[in-house]
Amino acid sequence: MKIKLMIAAVIACLVFTGFTKENVSDTVDHNAWKTSGVVVIQNDVLTLAGSNARALLNDGKGYTNFELDMDVRTTTGGKGYIGIHTDATDRKGYRIALNNDREDPVWWRMTGSLVSVRNLTKSFVKENEWFKMNIRVEGRLIRVRINGETVVEYIEPSKPFRLKENAKALLSQGTISLVGTGRGNLQFKNISLEVFSAKGIDIPAQWANAVDEQTDEIIRLHQEDFPVLDYHVHLKGGLTKEVAARQSRQTGVNYGLAINCGIGFSITNDTELYNYLDTMRTQPFILAMQAEGREWVTTFSEAARNSFDYVFTDAMTFLDHKGRRTHLWVNKEVIIDDEQAYMDMMLDRICSVLEEPVDMYVNSCFLPDAMSDRYDMFWTEERIDRFVNALAKSGKALEINELYHIPNKAIIQKAKAAGVKFTFGSNNITPEVGTLDYCIRMKKECGLTAQDMYKPHINI
Repeated sequence: MKIKLMIAAVIACLVFTGFTKENVSDTVDHNAWKTSGVVVIQNDVLTLAGSNARALLNDGKGYTNFELDMDVRTTTGGKGYIGIHTDATDRKGYRIALNNDREDPVWWRMTGSLVSVRNLTKSFVKENEWFKMNIRVEGRLIRVRINGETVVEYIEPSKPFRLKENAKALLSQGTISLVGTGRGNLQFKNISLEVFSAKGIDIPAQWANAVDEQTDEIIRLHQEDFPVLDYHVHLKGGLTKEVAARQSRQTGVNYGLAINCGIGFSITNDTELYNYLDTMRTQPFILAMQAEGREWVTTFSEAARNSFDYVFTDAMTFLDHKGRRTHLWVNKEVIIDDEQAYMDMMLDRICSVLEEPVDMYVNSCFLPDAMSDRYDMFWTEERIDRFVNALAKSGKALEINELYHIPNKAIIQKAKAAGVKFTFGSNNITPEVGTLDYCIRMKKECGLTAQDMYKPHINI
């Protein structure tokens, strides 16, 4: 049996997206692969069985600019990676992750991830289903597509940032490897490789569009294997899903897109909710429901809200002590007679909200403008303890909010000590989502690790 692997044999040259493409036609059988572990080729399908199974393209050639296409399937528990620009040691170049296991505790390195550089928190495909993988290397650009959807678009800068353990994760030249690391199988078919010359590739122009990794905090999170997910992004201020996807790929921050659901908001009933989800399932985002107002629990069915990857709410909308509907961000609705009494009333409302059926509490411990300049004074140790105890008892995650720079360090530290999980949220009100500066600062100061972060329950 033969695996159809198209290896470079120059026949003709033609202009292709601004550079020269070398057409290819040779077909090489499975002897082109140097294998170890349990590797089976049957009915034109190459199977890596279990961990330590490996196939290295062993044709003696080194590839620099190329496009690799293949159909891939991961069986239950099957995971591993595709190595590019690698060698016989398989310790150099980049790895593209293959992992569709929703229960994997390392949930931030799913299929399509450019490992340690652009880790992905959402897999588009399920175990035991065939999908199409496309990997293109063009100069300093690496692009990964799954079923035609671009999931990674990374430009390696002139001065990449790498930790010692990832020092060889760089572009150079090399071969292709297929490696299994899980308990299940990886399967490949219809493998084709098209090789391009460097003619016409403007690397200085690519570098001009690359992120400066010497100052970038996001690459450092990827390098230390920390989940890079903004759980609280809105399509607001003219931000479209297309622009959001492009922005996410450029910065390396995965997005959880949240839609406001409740009376007077974008989604007001189950039908609208399901229609929205139908348009978003194939998009490269985790999908969140932001539950608005206290009546949201009866506005939407349990089945409908469970269709999201997670649900969150805040305590910024409530009835105050005199029964007046209050939105804390609307100054004219915030009527304060006694600040300390008002603070106690807000804490009561927060603790009540923590009993609602959501996964996380966001805009955490928000104070209205009239009180926010004395945030630390109002959030006394006694109040923090009451809040953290209620939060830990509820099992909900706590958002560290980029927009308002809340909660403060004291609250985060006590929540961490109580075993609370965390999320990072931009809660953007403009098209520029940002790069989670406050969240990352709190991560460092409070010693948060990957295990402290909330794991979404992805529906596809």
